[in-house]
Formats: sequence, C-alpha cells, structure tokens
Amino acid sequence: MSDPLDRGAAHPPPTLGEGCLSRYDPEALDSEDGTDFPGAAELWQAQSAAQAGEALEQRPAEQAEEHRPAGDQVEVVRHDPPDQDRSRRG
Repeated sequence: MSDPLDRGAAHPPPTLGEGCLSRYDPEALDSEDGTDFPGAAELWQAQSAAQAGEALEQRPAEQAEEHRPAGDQVEVVRHDPPDQDRSRRG
C-alpha cells in the first residue's frame, strides 16, 4: 500500500506446493508483506528470561518431592479377591 488513501484489502501471498507442503513463495514476497515490529527482539528476550525464572522457581519444589525420606512413601500391596467359584468346583 504505497498510497495511504488506497482502501485496505488483504490478499494472501502466492504459495508453493500443496497440502501439508504448502508454503509462501519467498521470491514473491517484498517489503509490503509482513509486519513492522521493531521491539520483537527485546520482547523475545524478556519473555525468555521470565520463563527461565519460572523454571528455576519450580525446580526446588520438584527436587524436594523427589528426595522425600523413605518414611513418607506409601507401599502398595496387591490384594487379590477370593476365588468366588470355589463352591462350584466341589
């Protein structure tokens, strides 16, 4: 849209391939395609740092769960119900 008075209209760029292999044709793209987002790199770094901080906060709780004393663990014992067909065998 070189002319600011032109009416807006969206048209997808040309694609190559079909189905799952469909992709935009890089040779058909120009400066008019895409977005202008100058703060993208800073946002990406801030989001990555925040996620890394959350992972560090969760890690001690997970480690505490893994290293509980043996007395806190529950032993599972298998219990088979009695054979109900004993009276029929006799």
